[in-house]
Amino acid sequence: MNTSEIMARLKVKHANEKEYLQAVQEVLETIEDVYNQHPEFEEAKIIERLVEPDRIFTFKVTWVDDNGEIQTNTGYRVQFNSAIGPYKGGLRFHPSVNVSILKFLGFEQIFKNALTTLPMGGGKGGSDFNPKGKSDAEIMRFCQAFMLELWRNIGPDTDVPAGDVGVGGREIGYLFGMYKKLAREHTGVLTGKGMTWGGSLIRPEATGFGAVYFVQHMLHVQGKDIKDKKVAISGFGNVAWGAAMKATQLGAHVIAISGPDGVIYNPNGMTDEKIAYMLELRSSNNDVVAPFADKFPDAVFYPGKKAWSIKCDIAMPCAYQNELTGEDARELLDNGTWCCAEVSNMGCTPEAIAEFQKAKILFAPGKAVNAGGVATSGLEMTQNAMHISWSAEEVDKKLHEIMSNIHHSCVRYGTQPDGYINYLKGANIAGFMKVATAMLEQGVI
Repeated sequence: MNTSEIMARLKVKHANEKEYLQAVQEVLETIEDVYNQHPEFEEAKIIERLVEPDRIFTFKVTWVDDNGEIQTNTGYRVQFNSAIGPYKGGLRFHPSVNVSILKFLGFEQIFKNALTTLPMGGGKGGSDFNPKGKSDAEIMRFCQAFMLELWRNIGPDTDVPAGDVGVGGREIGYLFGMYKKLAREHTGVLTGKGMTWGGSLIRPEATGFGAVYFVQHMLHVQGKDIKDKKVAISGFGNVAWGAAMKATQLGAHVIAISGPDGVIYNPNGMTDEKIAYMLELRSSNNDVVAPFADKFPDAVFYPGKKAWSIKCDIAMPCAYQNELTGEDARELLDNGTWCCAEVSNMGCTPEAIAEFQKAKILFAPGKAVNAGGVATSGLEMTQNAMHISWSAEEVDKKLHEIMSNIHHSCVRYGTQPDGYINYLKGANIAGFMKVATAMLEQGVI
């Protein structure tokens, strides 16, 4: 495999899909050496087949707002790879949604799901619909119209969507209700369901919890503990909330949270009340964190600043792709940060990653760090298939075990001759080897 040649062809074919191209290049650069040790992969053209999705559904979503006006959005579902299980990946409702972003997310999902060791393939979907400022009735009508177009192409053993940005428990409920009516069956076709109709305990917290468990393991390898470490987190949705909660429980001090309007410096760390207020801020639909400083006198709001401007030990980007830039990385390093764990998908730019790896600090990619969310979704699928429900303690124990196994795989494939652990390389190789082997054994299809 020649990464440069493959990327040159993809850039011609998909010239405007920058997020997708970035994700593919990151993976190919890290697996090239291992791939070339397996001539059977080259003979079967595994890479050429892997970088293209199995199929992409694009559809019109027409719905009526509260004023009786007809609105039209575009819906998508990218079914990327099902070598190790049914397509699995969230739905994102956000104005920025386009084919490039969904292909990047779906491609990442292939390897993330493989790392969990659960039988799940990779997929992603969503719409350019913006739920912010919409009434419950409008969101319900949109979700029903979206599912009316999608339902024939998903199923518990075919494709199992979940939530993502803009899609929480409310949206999953409306989507599932419409699917159930159309399909005339009550199955585990969506994850993130309500607890009274098939959901799994600790699912909302799972991505953040899993991320902190992964960081714990990173620190343990270095003979360190997360207790008393200063943590900066971007975002204030479910992921950041879960990460802040678990980090605080383990004795860390979450000293920064941020939103589009700026950063909160929280020198005394989180309390139960502060963690609960993070969810209130999210549900307010205002996308601002400034009120946090109004409510808690020990917190200070810095408008226009990022979380990375606060001096910390551990940085955990939890918001969007490419949110932490090379400039941000250099600021963190200048301030003494020695660990960065991506919790958002592709949260760091290539320049930022290069800065962290050059400085030989601990850095781990989103496909490993944030796999706890989809892992718990996989556990929800298992519970649905078995018609049982596990306790929160049981789910949390299984989640912790999965994150430990992912960390072990990253260390196995990512440890360099000088002892430095390249978690990015380790995660990509571990996920790729599982998927490539499955594709090889299943023939050319």
